[in-house]
Amino acid sequence: MELLVSSAIGILTAAGLYLVMRLRSFPVILGISLLTYAVNVFLFASGRLTTGSPPILRYGVETYADPLPQALVLTAIVISFGMTAVVVMLALGAYLGSDDDHVDDPVPSEDEEAQS
Repeated sequence: MELLVSSAIGILTAAGLYLVMRLRSFPVILGISLLTYAVNVFLFASGRLTTGSPPILRYGVETYADPLPQALVLTAIVISFGMTAVVVMLALGAYLGSDDDHVDDPVPSEDEEAQS
């Protein structure tokens, strides 16, 4: 189980880094979202992967699931959803304003250099 989760974290991180290094705004947003998912899975896995264990310690129960990482991941999911929505709207506004979604700065033309 740990091997599967660690592989998923690695794949999400690699795909997220690849997309963040693209020069368009929407793949960058998608890459940041994938990196957020990788961090969420890492936080969730840090609370010991147990199956069939109750989240509350009771008498007679040897192992229990730690509720703190689950609460942190749930909070992180809500925050990342809101931030992704804001960033998508900003990128969409920038795209509609300039008809281009390149992340890098445009190279000034010779006419623009002559004016300054």
